[in-house]
Amino acid sequence: MNKGIIYIMTTAVPGLIKIGKTGSANFEQRMYNLEHDGYRNVTALKRTFAIEVSDYDEKESMLHKIFEKSRLSDTELFAIDVNIAVQLLSSFEGTVIYPKTETKSEIFDDATDNNKSKLIPDGKYTFKRKKLSDNKTVTASAIIKSGRWTLLKGSILGINEDAGVSMKAKIARASLPLDKKGFLLDDVDLGECSPSHVGAVVMNQSNNGWTDWKDSEGHPVDIYRQLQ
Repeated sequence: MNKGIIYIMTTAVPGLIKIGKTGSANFEQRMYNLEHDGYRNVTALKRTFAIEVSDYDEKESMLHKIFEKSRLSDTELFAIDVNIAVQLLSSFEGTVIYPKTETKSEIFDDATDNNKSKLIPDGKYTFKRKKLSDNKTVTASAIIKSGRWTLLKGSILGINEDAGVSMKAKIARASLPLDKKGFLLDDVDLGECSPSHVGAVVMNQSNNGWTDWKDSEGHPVDIYRQLQ
């Protein structure tokens, strides 16, 4: 059985993704070329998910047929929610190539949660919770727009790293402009993600963000998931 890699990339155009394939030995070079040169005049391509599978030619063709109605002409570009594509591709039998820090089940669950987070209306949301490891109260504010989270300057984040922090949250925290007391020095775009991921970034520990993030009336954002 012929093995190769099927990958998903986001683009500069919201809601437009690329679904492609490459040989296992060519993945890094292919990603480098696409991320630097773009594809069909579409720029800012960014790798999102990649998996090595058997019969990758046939599986890529199957994905293209499934999303045919959302395909742009004869390209590998599709006007679909990236989370739906990741959910489908991560259900294939194979080895995760990117991101290497997460398992298939974690990636599938994360994509599912990200998709559900789009049920949360655009607006400003707040977070407040005491961190038991240092008895510090963590407070944060964020703006949600079209499913994208922006963590706002002035948020006070947890410093101590507690058990259960996902690698994805650790990577996000590593790039945050924080002072030594956990004060966020600038707004930070965290992209499309789930309330629990943003909660983990804020707390520096695992978190059920669906109950801890509140709207302007003090309701947990989980009410929007329940309404749906």
